[in-house]
Amino acid sequence: MPRRLGQHFLVRDSVLERLTVAACGEYTARVIEIGPGRGALTRHLLCRAGELHAIEVDPELVAYLQGRFGHEPKLHLHKANVLTTDLGQWGPAAIIGNLPYYITSPIIKKFLDLDARFEIAVFLIQREVGERLLASPGTRDYSYLTVASQLICEVELICQLSPGDFRPPPKVHSTAVRFKRRPQLPANAAALLSFVSRCFAQKRKTLRNNLRPSYGPRIDGFPEAGLRAEQLSIDQLADLHRRLGAMIGSG
Repeated sequence: MPRRLGQHFLVRDSVLERLTVAACGEYTARVIEIGPGRGALTRHLLCRAGELHAIEVDPELVAYLQGRFGHEPKLHLHKANVLTTDLGQWGPAAIIGNLPYYITSPIIKKFLDLDARFEIAVFLIQREVGERLLASPGTRDYSYLTVASQLICEVELICQLSPGDFRPPPKVHSTAVRFKRRPQLPANAAALLSFVSRCFAQKRKTLRNNLRPSYGPRIDGFPEAGLRAEQLSIDQLADLHRRLGAMIGSG
């Protein structure tokens, strides 16, 4: 079967099982798989899931999967684009996928926007994106995606993968990460993330320059004004957001 849509299929069984356990544990009632491809991960998931919804956009792969797993009552195969699919219709569920590199960030954002019924996600992604998700303040990889992911979830590294773990081998290395949604979020999480997005609007600029369109010259009086957003922890960004809000409220 020819490779389509930039797909690189994970073929190492030990890694496939490790990802499955990270998403399902011993058993999970419902799982959503993004981009099942030829079904290598699907085969492992069916052993640990009560119900599996697999979303595949490629019609040739859908036909292949129907032929391979058509006898399996647990599997519900959906020919669809994950970015336009309402994942909420299948909650609660764990989510797992070998994500296409060119839509990795939108898929991660789609998961982060889901509700508490979707507690766990395991994603296989390009290593550079993994480094951003796991980054610490003060490093060049620390970004809006870092803050959004770590504010909403605990993010942990599962394993690193080499090109030889895939067929055909990609030109980049890959990383598997696990998201576990935090039981409680700040009441103002949406407003805080909107603020953080403005802080990182132009990553190499200072907070003064990024926030002046929103707060005017008042930002100049804050000690953080000369810093870049990447230099502040999530707690420090939240504190700056609170103080700026209080200033506007009292002004």
